[in-house]
Amino acid sequence: MSAITEDDLVRFVYREARLLDEMRYEEWLDLFAEDGHYWMPAQWRQTDPRLQASLMYEDLLLLRVRVERLAGARTFSQKPRSRSHHLLQAPEVDEIDPARNLYRTYTPFHYVETRGDTKELYAGWARHELSVVDGALKIRLKRVDLVNFDAPFGSIQLFM
Repeated sequence: MSAITEDDLVRFVYREARLLDEMRYEEWLDLFAEDGHYWMPAQWRQTDPRLQASLMYEDLLLLRVRVERLAGARTFSQKPRSRSHHLLQAPEVDEIDPARNLYRTYTPFHYVETRGDTKELYAGWARHELSVVDGALKIRLKRVDLVNFDAPFGSIQLFM
């Protein structure tokens, strides 16, 4: 892959949201590095997902299990299926460091998750830490900070 540009990073963030909204979860999983994580902190400015409780902190194995559950014929909690819509503010590029193979973005968002006649609206900030692996950008960490992280939540079925 040639030198990573800001445009490459912005397109990556938009592409990821589209894959989620179109329920193309296998393709979405392919965006993750083997050691990638999806993290949703439970505290403002939380710094450690292992020493502090999180709403979610999942590695690629756990993400795959959730995707398989969503696709399962006997997953009755998904009848009708949940759907999502991401409304992203233009992603900002926070860091481009080819020497460290580290690329960071910051994206404020609104997210709607719906199932049947139930709608849940969330707002927050997504931070992506990306690296080039085998010539493609991959997610090392996707951190999703919700504005109301301390509110009681029902089941969040999909991925923000």
